[in-house]
Amino acid sequence: MTKIVVFGNSGSGKSTLAKNLVKVHHIAHLDLDSVAWAPSNSTTSPPSRMPISESTVLIERFLTDNTSWVIEGCYSDLLAEVLPRADELIFLNLPMKLCVENAKARPWEPHKYESKQAQDANLDMLIDWIKEYENRTDTFSKQSHQALYDSFGGAKTMYTSNNHSEAP
Repeated sequence: MTKIVVFGNSGSGKSTLAKNLVKVHHIAHLDLDSVAWAPSNSTTSPPSRMPISESTVLIERFLTDNTSWVIEGCYSDLLAEVLPRADELIFLNLPMKLCVENAKARPWEPHKYESKQAQDANLDMLIDWIKEYENRTDTFSKQSHQALYDSFGGAKTMYTSNNHSEAP
């Protein structure tokens, strides 16, 4: 069984690495974005987080349904729920410049945006948010991610360049 958690700043390559791990290991994939946000509608702007208790129920369902998996995201509060079951932890701790470049080059993510235009309309806000990674103290912050990494007792790796996308 393979149970891997991948986390880091937006634009660090979490989704790319997770998709590569799925191909190599033939395991299930959970993008925490899919369980972290309340369903949006035209009157919900900006989007809001789903209560953690509801997100946790969805994560538990995924864990119950899958014995081997990769879970990826930037939500330390949700990742903390998963870490006790993980075999391996991968922290994508890329320089800010690379995260911004990756965000600008990101292909359309149809599971997150209704169109490429909608995704691109969000890009300036995303880049500003990426740039605050080291200054924030919330669940999405470098500080919070570093604490998760430091506290994990199992196998762990920290990548500081884009070379992680090829990792097995």
